Amino acid sequence: MRAKIRKIAVNIEETHSEIGRKIDPATRKAVAVAVIENPFAGTYTEDLSALMEIGAELGTLLGRKCVEALGITPEQAESYGKSAMVGENGELEHAAAILHPKLGAPLRKEVEKGAALVPSSKKMGSPGQVLDVPLGHKDAAYVRSHFDGIEVRLNDAPRANEIMVAVAVTDSGRPLPRVGGLTHDEAEGKDGLR
Repeated sequence: MRAKIRKIAVNIEETHSEIGRKIDPATRKAVAVAVIENPFAGTYTEDLSALMEIGAELGTLLGRKCVEALGITPEQAESYGKSAMVGENGELEHAAAILHPKLGAPLRKEVEKGAALVPSSKKMGSPGQVLDVPLGHKDAAYVRSHFDGIEVRLNDAPRANEIMVAVAVTDSGRPLPRVGGLTHDEAEGKDGLR
């Protein structure tokens, strides 16, 4: 089953200054969102494999859109995250089916490598509600400068029978990081942690 997409939105956030300090180069985050029909809205279905396949499709599509929006090559991506909001006729397990079994591998291809787990969140919601997308370094989970997030909101999604699926990618960590720990330049990306 392929995703029945009603709309796609892509946003870029750039931070050029923080607390009176210039950020050069600016830190940048992109988030791509697909609003899709929930094929299992209003019913209990034991086999959610169709949503898992949709997750794989969206991992490629949304990851690519983020990289393109940032105007970077895949290897220049530094962090990523994923999130989904299910409309009122769905269930949280529908979001889990999209996000977890198969979305990660195609996303990793779009950002080249991705040894670390892709941070994720899921929730039930209604049109206009904020969806938070957590972010973490794509190759080394212990890189604290990349613990971050981005919000996305669409005024008309998700409707009751829809799922809003978001993927975020950055080309940098937070502006002015100074809480210590492993740095991006020190990360080896062999075990997904360091």
